[in-house]
Amino acid sequence: MTDEVIKHSVHTLVFRSLKRSHDMFLANQGMLPPIDEKAEKILRATKTRDSYGLVMSAVQKAQAIKQQEASLSRPETPHDTEIAESAAIASDGAMLPYSGPAPTNTAITPLPRKAPVMPRPKWHAPWKLFRVISGHLGWVRCVAVEPGNEWFATGAADRVIKIWDLATGKLKVSLTGHVSTVRGLEVSARHPYLFSCGEDRQVKCWDLEYNKVIRHYHGHLSAVYTLALHPTIDVLVTAGRDATARVWDMRTKANVHTLAGHTDTVASLACQSAEPQIITGSHDSTIRLWDLAAGKSMCTLTNHKKSVRSIVIHPTLYTFASASPDNIKQWKCPEGKFIQNLSGHNSIVNCMAVNPEGVLVSGGDNGTMYFWDWRTGYNFQRLQAAVQPGSMDSEAGIFAMTFDQSGSRLITTEADKTIKIYKEDDTASEETHPINWRPEILKRRKF
Repeated sequence: MTDEVIKHSVHTLVFRSLKRSHDMFLANQGMLPPIDEKAEKILRATKTRDSYGLVMSAVQKAQAIKQQEASLSRPETPHDTEIAESAAIASDGAMLPYSGPAPTNTAITPLPRKAPVMPRPKWHAPWKLFRVISGHLGWVRCVAVEPGNEWFATGAADRVIKIWDLATGKLKVSLTGHVSTVRGLEVSARHPYLFSCGEDRQVKCWDLEYNKVIRHYHGHLSAVYTLALHPTIDVLVTAGRDATARVWDMRTKANVHTLAGHTDTVASLACQSAEPQIITGSHDSTIRLWDLAAGKSMCTLTNHKKSVRSIVIHPTLYTFASASPDNIKQWKCPEGKFIQNLSGHNSIVNCMAVNPEGVLVSGGDNGTMYFWDWRTGYNFQRLQAAVQPGSMDSEAGIFAMTFDQSGSRLITTEADKTIKIYKEDDTASEETHPINWRPEILKRRKF
């Protein structure tokens, strides 16, 4: 006759296992080796030196300098000798041997720091509307000025690229070929070429001597929203809704690199000859700095909280700015160090432009234009673009803007199907339009 197996709960079985382990090792509890005080002291000293060595050496140097200053300022007294002897006796029980000079009884009071004050901004003349050009039949999405400063090109939702005379504003030629909205334009400074991209996934190279397409760059999987030309080498960079930026050899049409890393639409792109040679901004609210030679991301800036729709590089300073609905931020190249926030443009900022004089302009989805002093971040003018007669007020959005090569004309392309040209007010002076500058404490949020 077999005995029945008693079924126990998991809790009982675990408790029994623990009790058996406890009984097994209980006898060895008092047999642990004694603690070696000398070894323990060495271990503590090594850990302290490893973790706080830099700080301790800095403290010792600072104390040594203060000691020298104090000894020069007054003669040694018997009281100082007693303090030095007591410090030497006390150092025997310290974790680390102290090699600095003996401390003095002088009290150290740190000097209060002065609050940083915003420097006075440079005076800039206010800008005013100079000319309105109509001709497109849809939203005008992009603009590019020719390096000779004689004409500029615009692309629109009517799928046409139009070339205008900069001096007179008259239409010179219309280029057709895209089958959807034209989203980006660039004119080469080294060749007689115009590059365009659009929502039809096409990237085209136009020969301006024949006004014909001579090259296509195939590879993007979705709409292409922006493009940029490298200033010194024959390289074209395009980016769009497939969350990648592609680097093309201008002549061979080869896709040299596919810059992957963003997780959403790449809406803005900028190229420069110095590192980082490519900067991209995306709807995933990040900015990436790319190593062109390796085709890899060098750095990712995550300070923005919303989509980054515009990036602009200063023409002379080694800095760039990025625009998002939360803030416009300025960064230092090449490592992407944060400089300052330009706060106040409370709308979706679609575009920015900067001229050599340090005037930064930002254009919003609601038709507002803010003019900033680049160095100080001072907002010296605000404009509301007037819509074309017959358009709704909601069609006041500004999609693209650029300065001409001289920096004295600002060209904007808008949702009311017009192109507007602004210039500085020649009659204005520092007396008629003074800077509303109050030397307040500079507040720069680093987020």
